[in-house]
Amino acid sequence: MTRLLLTNDDGIEAPGLCRLAAALDDLSTSRGPIEYQVVAPLHEQSGCGQALTLFRPLRARVVREGWFAVDGTPSDCVNLGVHSLLDERPDLLVSGINYGVNLGDDVTHSGTVGAALEGRLLGVPAVAFSQEYRKARPADMERAAKLAARAIVSLLEQGIPDRMLLNVNFPFDPPRGVRVSRLGRRPYRNAVVEQADPRGGSMYWLVGKPAPELLHDTDAAAVRDGYISVTPLSADLTDHEAIAGNDGVLPGLVGALG
Repeated sequence: MTRLLLTNDDGIEAPGLCRLAAALDDLSTSRGPIEYQVVAPLHEQSGCGQALTLFRPLRARVVREGWFAVDGTPSDCVNLGVHSLLDERPDLLVSGINYGVNLGDDVTHSGTVGAALEGRLLGVPAVAFSQEYRKARPADMERAAKLAARAIVSLLEQGIPDRMLLNVNFPFDPPRGVRVSRLGRRPYRNAVVEQADPRGGSMYWLVGKPAPELLHDTDAAAVRDGYISVTPLSADLTDHEAIAGNDGVLPGLVGALG
């Protein structure tokens, strides 16, 4: 039997998380069935990075069997799951599927990737999944969930290195293939918008659009070109050994997703 901890930063009722859980139902590996428990934020926590709640108590509410909603951040959820709420220590932490990509510089403030990094720091190998979206049409979370489930089964079958931390981004359209890529840069244009508030003061929105990716070997370029991007992360945010394929995990994962 294999045990997973599922979390996200979009909230416990987010379609990406629910579709992923449904895609994992009744799946198994040569080690036996895959079981999962969900510990996710009660409300959306996008952009919180790896923040922890330190100055108030946290509360966890059972929303259905095996599903816990926590009034905190994704990293709070990981800590409560690993140290308190789960029956046993998970074999793999899965974060997502996030509604919106987490590419390049975004990983430094992504709650989705922050949760995966928190799991890795606690000694649990982790993978974060994100899905590109467009305003005109909804993203196909059903397709993303099926691909993510295939990737999870592949990783479990191969045996997961203890240090593994992967960031996976799905393109909006059906993927043309898979690229193992490095983190790129993702600077935002017009990142702060100032407006007048009703009382004559100023208020600010952190918005903006990312600048186009000009390089061709980055995660953002892979998604731009219609490929699934798989980026190994480490403390310096890029695992160069894994990109070189020295641990043998990535070729099998590419085969599962391709």
